[in-house]
Amino acid sequence: ERRAGPRPNLITDVHTTDATVPDVKATAGIQQRLTDRDLAPGEHYLDSGYPSADLITAAAKNGIAMVTPLLADHSPQARAAEGFAKSAFRIDWTTRTVLCPEGHASTGWHPVTQHGHDAIVIEFAKSDCGSCLVKDRCTSAARGNRMLTLRPKEIHETTTKARSEQETPAWRTKYALRAGIEGTVNQALDITGLRRARYRGLPKVRLQHTFSAAAVNVVRLDAYWSDQPLRRVRTSRLERLAYRLTA
Repeated sequence: ERRAGPRPNLITDVHTTDATVPDVKATAGIQQRLTDRDLAPGEHYLDSGYPSADLITAAAKNGIAMVTPLLADHSPQARAAEGFAKSAFRIDWTTRTVLCPEGHASTGWHPVTQHGHDAIVIEFAKSDCGSCLVKDRCTSAARGNRMLTLRPKEIHETTTKARSEQETPAWRTKYALRAGIEGTVNQALDITGLRRARYRGLPKVRLQHTFSAAAVNVVRLDAYWSDQPLRRVRTSRLERLAYRLTA
């Protein structure tokens, strides 16, 4: 009689790139291949190397919720955990104005392209910033006034929401499920020696990875059908030696 219960987690996609390709460049391709095979996930769990604000927004439009930590605001104010970070400013997308924490309205709203992405540069008047009592907490720029760089509305709001959610206990509990992904990687390393390429050339290495994924799937299916646990307690050689000495 076959075992009842949830099905084993199987590897459904293998993607191999040159070592110089950053993880974030692989995300969209992986999601597209899964979608083309009717395997698009409702939730996609990834580490912080794979997401970007643009990718999270695009995936949401396709019904994929990316559960992944977004990098924090890297402005000097946010890094120092004092002063006025970007989140302290109120944005009115309709009138295209931004209010600073002291109530001063921006005087410039400049759509630009930065690093190939659409952005908006916000400028505040030098007269407002120069006479502000808390200027030292807001900007140390030599030009004397505060500037902000925003992404377009949809991307900005998606990023803001994601960063707020990842600070909650509920999000951390959900993201803990990703530990199973690390278990899959470790199993592939232990069984197939996945970390070492046996061949030269990307096509051959990709084929090796595909065979490794198939082997892991067979092992997991066998464990599922034979009612054998996949997870075994691992002990180091030092621990095994200590057991023998105390036996």
